[in-house]
Amino acid sequence: MEQRLSIVTLGVADLARSKAFYDGLGWKAASSPETEEIIAYDLISMALALYPWEKLAEDAGISVDRTGHSAVTLAYNVSTEPEVDDMINLAEKNGASITKPAQKAFWGGYSGCFADPDGHIWEIAFNPFAKLGPNGEFQWNGVA
Repeated sequence: MEQRLSIVTLGVADLARSKAFYDGLGWKAASSPETEEIIAYDLISMALALYPWEKLAEDAGISVDRTGHSAVTLAYNVSTEPEVDDMINLAEKNGASITKPAQKAFWGGYSGCFADPDGHIWEIAFNPFAKLGPNGEFQWNGVA
């Protein structure tokens, strides 16, 4: 198995609300309007999909019962500390709940976290030890 992800699919309670949230962050849906059962956003080298939670649970063969936040965080790295603040503020303006205000991190960077309308946790981070590539590419030890 190659070390890559193709699609991260988030189970959501209200597809229209979640689409409006991500659209409000400035993302553009790649899926066609006639297939509004799933919303997909092309990212650099992969995609993020939004799918109704009940259908996702059924497809995965699991119970639809769930509580609180997921056990996963999604990280979005940026090139500067002010960009962290800007993204946290944009997310909040679009309905996110701030779970951790942007602040200096113990590991030497700067980050904050928010929960999207379905409780999925996003970390927005500036990591001075892992510089992004010219197109926003991320690698753990920085893009050469």
